[in-house]
Amino acid sequence: MAANSELRERTMLLVLAGVQFTHLMDFMVMMPLGPQFMRIWDISAGEFAVMVSAYTLSGAIASVLCALYVDRFDRKRTLLFLYGGFVVSTLLCAAATDFGWLLAARTVSGAFGGVAGAAVYSIIGDVIPESRRGTAMGIVMTAFPISAVAGVPLGLTLANIFDWRAPFIFMAVISTIVLIGVAWMLPSMKAHVKQARSHNPLRQAVAVFSNTNHLRAFTLTAVMIFGGFSVIPFMSPYMVGNVGLGETDLPWLYFFGGLATVFTSRLWGRMSDRHGKLRMFTIISCISVIPLLLATNLPPAPVWAAVLVMVLFMIFVSGRFVPAMAIVTAAAQPPLRGSFLSFNSAIQQLGSSAATLSAGLIIGRTASGMLAGFWVSGLIAVTCTFIAIWLARKVTTVS
Repeated sequence: MAANSELRERTMLLVLAGVQFTHLMDFMVMMPLGPQFMRIWDISAGEFAVMVSAYTLSGAIASVLCALYVDRFDRKRTLLFLYGGFVVSTLLCAAATDFGWLLAARTVSGAFGGVAGAAVYSIIGDVIPESRRGTAMGIVMTAFPISAVAGVPLGLTLANIFDWRAPFIFMAVISTIVLIGVAWMLPSMKAHVKQARSHNPLRQAVAVFSNTNHLRAFTLTAVMIFGGFSVIPFMSPYMVGNVGLGETDLPWLYFFGGLATVFTSRLWGRMSDRHGKLRMFTIISCISVIPLLLATNLPPAPVWAAVLVMVLFMIFVSGRFVPAMAIVTAAAQPPLRGSFLSFNSAIQQLGSSAATLSAGLIIGRTASGMLAGFWVSGLIAVTCTFIAIWLARKVTTVS
């Protein structure tokens, strides 16, 4: 019986990782395609930043609206609705004929995909005990490196062989398969529904934001995301324009960086359960300062050097989110978890939008196509890292 229970739990986590994989790949594939979009439509770094941030900004607005009602429904049905909308909107991206259409389609994608990501964490918080939650987060969050090691290089390869539409068609096909898995594998989850429906939605929101511990967790999320996305969206344009890589070299960066993180994400999850989420978050975050500074100040270099920097960047800068999400999820009052994590998703989306737009104002393009001022974004990311370490110590585990 215990073996069957463990198998069911692992299967469910793999399906949820599939949701995260496609949602993250949909967002991530835009960043390495940046050089192509800038060339094809002759757009600036600021316009590219608007296209990236449209996804996250719409996700933030949708997350706020959903947060008022998400706990009033079966979590499985909620995920099916949101993820189904994500599949359709991905097809709309593939059908875009100009910059304006793609911008609108990305906005719709973000509205569904962003909230679907929050629903995944709500399900984990409901069904996985706190003692195993770090490991569960590690499994689900391997979606990020897998999307880099497999999805992003494949997406870039498809874009290079065909055109930029091919990655979106690929994602729509994979997402449809995952949607079937969600319908088939996930159990119904509505133990929270009766209590949630007994409260007014606005009072639910007030209850979430009147909790001091919730506010600390929200602030931790905002600072981490702002720091990360001051740098992440512009890594590919910087590698091409400043480091001297070709667009065809970019898949190697994401392949090797993602491959390393496939192993380290699960390692960080297990170590977080064994040695403590806060301790591991502090250690990984401190080390992450090194690749942050390297990545934003790298001079012209061979491909192998850029790959090494990307591997370190993804292991540590991305890896710190594993213990961080376990800390944030454990800060929620159980009856408010769905609303809390939807608001947290909104804060993530707003933070990434604000960071991308701010970085777009700081970073310029020279006549030769190089990015100027990227080192300033690196310093902002480092500052946010140390603030996040301090904030994490203020968050209390309640579940």
